[in-house]
Amino acid sequence: MSRSRRPAAALAEARHDAAGCRRCDLWENATQVVFGEGTTRARAVLVGEQPGDVEDEEGRPFVGPAGLLLRRVLEEVGLDERDLYLTNAVKHFKWRPKGTRRIHDTPNWTEIRACDVWLRLELAEVAPDLVVCLGATATHALLGRGAKVTALRGRVLDTPELEQPVIVTLHPSAVLRAGDRRHERRAELAHDLALLKTTLDELRSRSVATAARG
Repeated sequence: MSRSRRPAAALAEARHDAAGCRRCDLWENATQVVFGEGTTRARAVLVGEQPGDVEDEEGRPFVGPAGLLLRRVLEEVGLDERDLYLTNAVKHFKWRPKGTRRIHDTPNWTEIRACDVWLRLELAEVAPDLVVCLGATATHALLGRGAKVTALRGRVLDTPELEQPVIVTLHPSAVLRAGDRRHERRAELAHDLALLKTTLDELRSRSVATAARG
């Protein structure tokens, strides 16, 4: 793909433009747009659902309880965040009130599609080696409404929807909500992120070998 601008500049412009996005109604009750974060040279893009309450306040992805769990597991399996770009399928926090609290509400298909332009731009500018879908919303956004996490997780997939291979796994919030099965769900998430690490290492080795032969 040819680029008329450097990816960092293109993403900075997109972040600025997204701040005024009115493509759906979620902006009305959100504090701010939460755009992706990470290097434009990222080897993998991890896509979640939407910012949560903490992310909405701080303006950064994956800094709430689920995000902190994700970052711990990434570290445990040996993935360096400097090699990753973290973002969400939906850039505004969708919530409903419960007393004084703001409770997460799942984005609908119209809202997912409205935000697709920003997600596709991020993927195009970062151009990673792999994409990771964290949970159902990200999976639907990138692989279609009929895609199911339970049927797809745990392996590297080549799909017609994406230029890059994709790994589907649980959203870390699903681990936190798993109750007595939290340990099991956490192990599944760790397994899939370890698969990401192994696959990236294999791709790097092939690239080095190809360069050496050339």
